[in-house]
Amino acid sequence: MATFLSDDIMTAQSLLDELLTALTLTKIAPDTYQAPSFDFVGARVFGGQVLAQAMMAGALTLDVDKPCHSLHGYFLRGGDIRYPVIYQVRRLRDGKSLSARQIVTVQNVPDGEGVISEQVIFSMIASFSPMEGGLDYQETMPAYPSPYLLKGEQELKAQYLNKIPQALQARFMKKRHVEIRPISPRDPINPAPMRPRQANWLRIEGLHQQPVAIHQALLAFASDYYLVSTGLMSHGLTYASRGLQVASIDHSMHFHRPFDISDWLLYDMWSDTTSHAKGLNHGQFWQDGKLVATTQQEGLMRLRDG
Repeated sequence: MATFLSDDIMTAQSLLDELLTALTLTKIAPDTYQAPSFDFVGARVFGGQVLAQAMMAGALTLDVDKPCHSLHGYFLRGGDIRYPVIYQVRRLRDGKSLSARQIVTVQNVPDGEGVISEQVIFSMIASFSPMEGGLDYQETMPAYPSPYLLKGEQELKAQYLNKIPQALQARFMKKRHVEIRPISPRDPINPAPMRPRQANWLRIEGLHQQPVAIHQALLAFASDYYLVSTGLMSHGLTYASRGLQVASIDHSMHFHRPFDISDWLLYDMWSDTTSHAKGLNHGQFWQDGKLVATTQQEGLMRLRDG
């Protein structure tokens, strides 16, 4: 038992180290940064990785330390984890309080003949502003069971392992870099159609003292888990459904109040419409009764014949 716990702690630390490495950008030219890619969800670059790294790139160009208060991004192509990601930042405006940045994300990818081409995979505008006093109002935090009463993702996935083809079991059980405890888990193999609303508790332990930019970037990273799948719930579909193509089209976030991502946050998600092969999904992050961030994402959800 002691060996298992030790290995588990080492794994958690290595996951955290990899996550922080992903947020360590290297300056390669004025207002241009390069970052590594990791296998967070497979061979394609995870959308949450691009969101987080783009936020960090924008923050690195600020002459005065300001938290991000909003971002709006579009996923234009699927990235390839075999190649680094480059973030080109344009300083749109620096006012007394608001600073706006456009971040264009590219990869230099060789074709079959070895010719390198620059491919834009993501574009984002982010705005940064210091926190200040003023009018303050929010709705009441939804009431859900405590995370300490819920099972974690790994334990839940293990219950379905015998339904997964052996060749896919390692991928299915791959541990996330974010600890997630679903409040009402769905059957990932044979889901029933249900109201498109779900909620998770999440956290990233072991951060210790980190700048606000790191916490915000990590929340953006975590926000891309589960959100696009919310629109699938009313149709009884999951990522594993045969003939289904799913991808994030855009992603926006607004940061309202300070938070600590090393402590539990409630991620409450819902979808109010699906049409024309797209679903619109919304999410709110809560901590200690406070609404700390809001997110919205439109996802492609296309059924292919055969």
